[in-house]
Amino acid sequence: MSKIPRTGRACRVTLGLVVLLAFVAVPSFASSPTVNLATASPFVVLGGSTVTNTGPSVLNGDLGVAPGTSLTGFAPYAVINGAIHDDDAVAAQAQKDLTTAYDTAAGQAVPPGNVLTGQDLGGKTLTPGAYSYSSSAQLTGALTLNAEGNPSAQFVFEIGSTLTTASASSVVLINGASPCNVYWQIGSSATLGSATAFQGNVMAHISITANTGASVKGRLLASTGAVTLDDNSIDNSMCTTSTGTSPTGTTTTPGSTTPGTTTTPGTTTTPGTTTTPGTTTTTTATKPGSTPPTTTKKNKPKSPPPSSRTGTATLKTSHPTKRTPCNDGFTATVRGREIKRVVFTVNGNVLATDMRAPFRIHVPADFAGRGLLKARVTFKDAAHARTLTFHYRACAAAVAHPLPGPSKFTG
Repeated sequence: MSKIPRTGRACRVTLGLVVLLAFVAVPSFASSPTVNLATASPFVVLGGSTVTNTGPSVLNGDLGVAPGTSLTGFAPYAVINGAIHDDDAVAAQAQKDLTTAYDTAAGQAVPPGNVLTGQDLGGKTLTPGAYSYSSSAQLTGALTLNAEGNPSAQFVFEIGSTLTTASASSVVLINGASPCNVYWQIGSSATLGSATAFQGNVMAHISITANTGASVKGRLLASTGAVTLDDNSIDNSMCTTSTGTSPTGTTTTPGSTTPGTTTTPGTTTTPGTTTTPGTTTTTTATKPGSTPPTTTKKNKPKSPPPSSRTGTATLKTSHPTKRTPCNDGFTATVRGREIKRVVFTVNGNVLATDMRAPFRIHVPADFAGRGLLKARVTFKDAAHARTLTFHYRACAAAVAHPLPGPSKFTG
């Protein structure tokens, strides 16, 4: 039997040690923990000291503040499709869970190539992972987040001090990316410029300001300071359901009767039975082992008469400033009555489908040049669905055809 030369044996031992050290030295960036908002998830806006609103903002989710007690400027114009928690136990627990989520995001391992200090987020396309700024971060134009086909992909931005977006900037999600899995951990404050179309969960240690017309698909959560709104749309309905919320936006007690059903007082409902929403069920108490009689009365939903065609819509656009002629694109908004849904497309590509007001979309600079924006509008009443169109040239000088103004119709 041949013997291994000492020199060969030494080389093999050395090589094995090098390989072992290589595995030990390389950090595992893929094993970062998932950020979990827990009881803060139902909140679309959560402030530490105060939440202030100006204008007809729309909040699709819960509104809260703790340990502060000030919620001002919401009545009578703002719409809150969720529960309101003013320095109660629910808001206090949500703040604790927000702190945990904030710390988890701040502790994500960041690969050297994902340190973006000094770089504008605008114009970048990023894949899942953690990214960091040692101080402030700026977004001018469109940031694209590509989930690469993974709907659970997580994006975490660790920002040392402030986040600021320019007017009409946007965060665009593609290939399965979800705003529910995008987290912005901000050391001090965030400011969203007017008409910004933002996506993700903003977790600011101090304060958040959303300027006129900015929209957010996600959440605005501030730990210690204020959240300031101005005619904004904040929507987290794609991520969670509100805790104890009726369709009209009123607060209900957890564990109360399911919306859409009515149970007669003094009766007993058998566990395991199913009640169809929109029906009234009366179940009398019976002896064990017997079958309780049940009477069900269906309440048919009222549909609008065929002659009810009051739906109207107008397509309007905001143009970028002259100083940034082709960097920011433009924002298109559909306004009107009885609008049920708006599907926005550019040159045949679907950009977004909105089911709730404001029906707004940002067309990024990627679509600069000649283009055709279409807004397919359907209505809650009997008005016929219509398509509004907007022809534009270079994003610096979008031109509507015909020239007199925005498309308008009456159903």
